[in-house]
Amino acid sequence: MQHRFKAGLISLCIATALTGCEIEPEDGEQGIQGVAGQNGTNGTDGANGTNGANGSNGNDGTNGANAPVAFDTQLLGRAILNATAPEGAAEIVTYQESKGWVYAINSSSSPATVEVIDVNSMDATALTADDEGVINNTNLTIAMTIMLSDANGANLSGDANSIALDNNNNVLAVAVDSGTTGVKGHVAFYDISGDSPSWIKNVEVGFLPDNVVFTHDGMKAVVANEGEPNDDYTIDPVGSISVINLTTGVPADTAMNITLTEEDGSQFDQADLESKGIKFSNPSGLTIDGQVRTYTVEQDLEPEYVAISEDNQTAFISMQENNALGVVNLVDNSLNIIGLGFKDWSELYIDVSDKDDGLNLKKYDRLMGMYQPDTIASYNWNDATFVVTANEGDGREYIEFENDDVAEDNMKTACESKFPDGGTTGLYEWEADEDDDGNELTTGTEICIAYTDETRAKDLEDFGTVTTELDDYIAQQGGKNGLGRLKVTNTIKNSDDEYDTLYTYGARSFTIWDTNGLVVFDSGDEIARITASVHGESFNNDEDVNEGDTRSDAKGAEPEALALGKIDDRMYAFIGLERMGGIMIYDITNPYRAEFVDYFFNRGTVEDEDITGDLAPEGMKFISADKSPTNTPLLVVGNEISGSVAIWQVMPK
Repeated sequence: MQHRFKAGLISLCIATALTGCEIEPEDGEQGIQGVAGQNGTNGTDGANGTNGANGSNGNDGTNGANAPVAFDTQLLGRAILNATAPEGAAEIVTYQESKGWVYAINSSSSPATVEVIDVNSMDATALTADDEGVINNTNLTIAMTIMLSDANGANLSGDANSIALDNNNNVLAVAVDSGTTGVKGHVAFYDISGDSPSWIKNVEVGFLPDNVVFTHDGMKAVVANEGEPNDDYTIDPVGSISVINLTTGVPADTAMNITLTEEDGSQFDQADLESKGIKFSNPSGLTIDGQVRTYTVEQDLEPEYVAISEDNQTAFISMQENNALGVVNLVDNSLNIIGLGFKDWSELYIDVSDKDDGLNLKKYDRLMGMYQPDTIASYNWNDATFVVTANEGDGREYIEFENDDVAEDNMKTACESKFPDGGTTGLYEWEADEDDDGNELTTGTEICIAYTDETRAKDLEDFGTVTTELDDYIAQQGGKNGLGRLKVTNTIKNSDDEYDTLYTYGARSFTIWDTNGLVVFDSGDEIARITASVHGESFNNDEDVNEGDTRSDAKGAEPEALALGKIDDRMYAFIGLERMGGIMIYDITNPYRAEFVDYFFNRGTVEDEDITGDLAPEGMKFISADKSPTNTPLLVVGNEISGSVAIWQVMPK
């Protein structure tokens, strides 16, 4: 599916003198004075010399290139990694320049694998579109599979969360969870210079390694260890950042672990961080399974994604749930944490409800957004470093048990006995199933929530005191089916310990930041407005069902994936929308004058029809024309729900 985007003349006079006789005569009488002679006539001026010939004109300069107003995007290649269980089969992707191979994590298989796809000879004519213009077939196959469980001795039975490739030394790194909360994970390194990948070693890192990235020179691998808790929140490992040194492609045996603490090892002051727009949420002080639980700042901070500065001196770490950015000096491994603050929706348009009969973009005075970026990237402009973020948003909800298609029974008692404090823990819910006519059945879904920081605006009163002003405002803005439907956090209150403002998840945008944590550019409400214009009634669709407006109450189109790439000396940001499946293109060459360029997608959106095409872009990799097997710029997209790897040609018109 394709969518559309220069000398002078000098005179010389000579005088002659005469001499008289030597005899000296007698003095005679003075003669009469002679008449003065007349002045001679001035000579005529000489003629001007001829002017010299004009020099030749210089060659015209080359006209400057205009920024493109659209792209010619074409789907050149497509593969499905696990057709029988595609979800989770193609999340994170990377590219080997020397061979033209794409590597993709396949976590839908157990144990997890890495699939290798040869993209050197893609035949785009083999891809065919259906009546809606969506491509569902494939023209690429898996060339080989890396079995992570064979990585000599280490327990790599958990999920593979991230993959990175150092093209300087042809080394592949895969971040693998242990599979057990409280047990550290590993990064598995492979030599991929030969005909097939060869395992080098495993290096232990922190708890739940979620993202691994090489520095541009290949001398370090930086790992974000998220350290998520277990399902009932009784175990919460600390988050951390690991740095692994490499020498000509050979990793060190051990990693340098950077703790999320002050330099002296003490905990950061939570109140100070909160005043900077950093969010904390956990069941600290509540009773779980008979024990009062406490959690530290170090446990609550959860590193998510890594970006490296162009000079390899700095690593930027998104801490998504915390609405924060970690900044690591890779020279001395010191850490600074920046709060990202909040986005004001009083001057921007947002659809806050999935129960308001479709598209309904409005402004709201008492609504703020937490940026909460997932994927981040970095680039330079005028020798200054900038950070780009895809502001997906994420809440915390940990479920003790969930049963479908059962009658309501005594499980409520079991839930309340394990989580007796109520409020944010021990929330028991039972929702009846319905028949085709909307009539409730005797069966339904029961769920016991161990901990949540998420609620609908209309239910915020269940977690504390809501001011009269906020309560009245929610009622004025549509009540339970309007603003009341929006999912917000229950963790942010005013100085009087009351809720007077709503804080929702994600900023429904992408943002460019300077290294001080200041917003340079934010796409505002453009993602919502553009997708509303393009998709109409399918606006804010979900990734696994064709029913418009279903995500308006929860993060909208959900910008999650991000890749940067330079084409014809201009820098572009590609932003993948997890729920809608589309990809935005912005020209960010000058970060202070970034602008929207194009939008493309390969996904069916017909109401109530089966979902088709490429669903939920999770990871993306840009390939410049000089590194591309087609000699044109390419964008590789890993689609989590459809399990598909899509290779797009992205050419400015």
